[in-house]
Amino acid sequence: MRHRRYPFIVGFLIVPVALYAVLVIWPYIQTFGYSLTDWSGESQTMHFIGLKNYTALLSDHVFLTALEHNGLLLVFLPVITILLALFFAFMLNVGGQGRTGGVQGVAGAAFYKVVFFFPQVLSVAILAVLFEAVYRSDAGGLLNGVLVKIGLENPQNPIEWLNDPGTVLWCLLAIMVWQGVGFYLVLFSAAMQSIPKEIFEAALLDGAGRAQTFFKVTMPLLWDSVQTAWVYLAIAAMDFFALVSTLTPGTAYGGGPDYHSEVLSTYLMRNFLYFGKSGYACAMGVVILFLTLIVSVLALRATRRERIEF
Repeated sequence: MRHRRYPFIVGFLIVPVALYAVLVIWPYIQTFGYSLTDWSGESQTMHFIGLKNYTALLSDHVFLTALEHNGLLLVFLPVITILLALFFAFMLNVGGQGRTGGVQGVAGAAFYKVVFFFPQVLSVAILAVLFEAVYRSDAGGLLNGVLVKIGLENPQNPIEWLNDPGTVLWCLLAIMVWQGVGFYLVLFSAAMQSIPKEIFEAALLDGAGRAQTFFKVTMPLLWDSVQTAWVYLAIAAMDFFALVSTLTPGTAYGGGPDYHSEVLSTYLMRNFLYFGKSGYACAMGVVILFLTLIVSVLALRATRRERIEF
């Protein structure tokens, strides 16, 4: 059996590894090769230009602006989403109190989880239609209508949420947070339910408040789940293509007004399909790949802690 173990393992692995190499690794290698050329995307003719596409990125103010926007999203999207999801998961699972004084979830916790999770099942197209109505730039928009009703906005001068350079990026961030909180709430709830209730009850008996229990007991025990959520949200923050391209004004694939909602993925697609600068776009793709890898590694290392057993 020992002599046949390795052929047996190789026999199972060779097909998926080969598929991964052909469908994932090889396209990455091709993209890097194209990034060293002046390929237009519409012709088989291309010329080797070395690292000129990469050096051009350093002086491209639109690319640097998009990189800055992705950096902001990279900070705010994971932090806001994880904190809200942890708070709601804690309240749903530990926020109630039993008749005997024990810790339990609030009444109707299962129903609330379904309600919170519902935005996660909506496609990007539905999200775009839904929030286009919410952010409409007249008094008929949901958000503007509410502000007018409570007297915080002049109906003759409504806020143009998706056309205002100061609000457009934060409006998109709010959509992603709204959609993502429910998924991570369910993730954290599943992890929280594996924690013995006696730990929470002991903390409360020792005089710890809800806030202290949350930060001193819940957070350390859920750190593995938080680490996973952080990596996934960091990767999501490096994308944002679908929402920007469907909701924001500007040229092809959004990015307006005046590049204030531009992200790396939309600028890449505009260069690849609209400007005919496919080699330049491939250079952006390589940069995005390495940035995503670096961000993922840094997120894993920054959130790494000693595992707590119970």
